[in-house]
Amino acid sequence: MRPIRLSHLFVSIAAAALVAATNAPTYEVTGAIPGPDGGWDYASIDTAAHTLYVAHGDAVMAVDLANGNAVRSLGKIAKAHAVVPIPGKNLLLVSSAHDDTVRLLDTVDGHEIANITVGSDPDAAFYDAASGHAVVMNAKGGTVSIIDVAAQKVVGTIPLKAGLEFGVMGEGKTLFVNNEDTNEIEIADLGTQKVGKAIAMPGCEGPTGLGYDAATHLLISACANGKAVVINAQTRRVVRLLDIGKGPDAVLIDTARRLAFIPCGASGTISVIALDGAMGAAVVGTIASEKGARTGALDPASGNLYLPTAHFGPPATSGGRPVAIPGTFHVAIITPR
Repeated sequence: MRPIRLSHLFVSIAAAALVAATNAPTYEVTGAIPGPDGGWDYASIDTAAHTLYVAHGDAVMAVDLANGNAVRSLGKIAKAHAVVPIPGKNLLLVSSAHDDTVRLLDTVDGHEIANITVGSDPDAAFYDAASGHAVVMNAKGGTVSIIDVAAQKVVGTIPLKAGLEFGVMGEGKTLFVNNEDTNEIEIADLGTQKVGKAIAMPGCEGPTGLGYDAATHLLISACANGKAVVINAQTRRVVRLLDIGKGPDAVLIDTARRLAFIPCGASGTISVIALDGAMGAAVVGTIASEKGARTGALDPASGNLYLPTAHFGPPATSGGRPVAIPGTFHVAIITPR
């Protein structure tokens, strides 16, 4: 397919903010990786193992990126959400929403190593290599479970509010978590487990995806109403509100290329944000992707984006959601040139 170039948008923003975009690569849709039918959520990449993992219904879809994109199915999960590789361990942490557990899977043969009870409706999660702890956001329970992965047990629980979505760790082990119900970012110290004052996000409705850029100390929160909020993580103040597509569910930070990508499933686009503009982060372009592609993973080495989605037919009921057409689930591959 022909390359899809980043279009320079919002020229009224200071010209210096757009300079970063002139060095940005163009992007080309280079293919798709087919997989079995079923729903999907977060995706991640184990860079050392060259493997893409996608939370895919009641299992994990594993794609060997170094071997012709060969596909395997791992584990038996009760609604998979997060898929978090544990570096150097042949180990994958998966949140299992419908039975309030986190599973540890062997990535070689897929067998379950541990089943750890957490809070209600575990959703997003990440791993902190320095502490050896995984951090799990329990959406309905409004709590954060801290798991010692080596010991295979919960070692701390932080009470926040129901509605938790994606979380990231900033400086000093500060946890920032989107709250989809209250339209704010909740804050806690992962060391002391003390809760801080939440950051309100006026103009943002239903924040889900969240990214953190350590070089600029910026948080980027993606909102369901077609907005992204840029926040200074040090001052904890909103810097600006950006226009993006509709229906996002992830913020992918490419530190090497100094870009952030927000897949927007309802719009079928990816909003591209330059991180180093003179006036701070600014939207500099849009990539046409596919409807339903709302989450994804970024390979930091190649810069490739991997976005799970499917093709859709009309809703089954009036006012309902479009229905995925059987046999069409795939992971779209978008490559920088």
